[in-house]
Amino acid sequence: MSIRLPQFPLSSVLLPTMLLPLHIFEPRYRQLVTDIGDEGEFGVPLIERGSEVSTGNRDVRATIGVIAKVLRRESFDDGRSTMLCVGTDRFQIDHWLDDDPYPVANIDLLPDLDGPACEASAVGEMFSMFELCRSVFERHGINTGSAPAFDADPAIATFQVASQSPLGELDRYDVLRKRTAGERVALLTEQLEAAAATLEFRLSS
Repeated sequence: MSIRLPQFPLSSVLLPTMLLPLHIFEPRYRQLVTDIGDEGEFGVPLIERGSEVSTGNRDVRATIGVIAKVLRRESFDDGRSTMLCVGTDRFQIDHWLDDDPYPVANIDLLPDLDGPACEASAVGEMFSMFELCRSVFERHGINTGSAPAFDADPAIATFQVASQSPLGELDRYDVLRKRTAGERVALLTEQLEAAAATLEFRLSS
């Protein structure tokens, strides 16, 4: 059964487990914040073409997004607010409703499908490629900070790796679309290997 959910389209991809800080200033999204309350939820689909400040149907939105849950909100006297949210469940847009005044859509949740168990060697290769990207930065004097800790469950770790990797938004969206952990592990390994080579070329030029 489809769920009616307010939407906050962005030009960046939100992934499950990923933190999302927001500065709310547009009147329509001020209303969204008021409507959902301090611990509410809304959807975040990627804007594939157009602007975050577009109204009506002048932007092109991806069909898959992630639900953002509000963790903390601070309101200001002028009506603006800041929020810290976290990505939770993935969803697919069933159909868009009329903006009133912010975007709203009926959605269907997209849990992972059953698939072959992830081989430890494949997961290890994904982590190795992630570390390769970090090492490229470090060799060129860019401090990447302490190594992040990833969840032991590959289904969760893949989203964590994607959110902390030097990938483009469309690459992250490709990760989001994959419905099994094994597919995400394989895709991320390829993406990170390519990203390391690209970083090395750009930073050496």
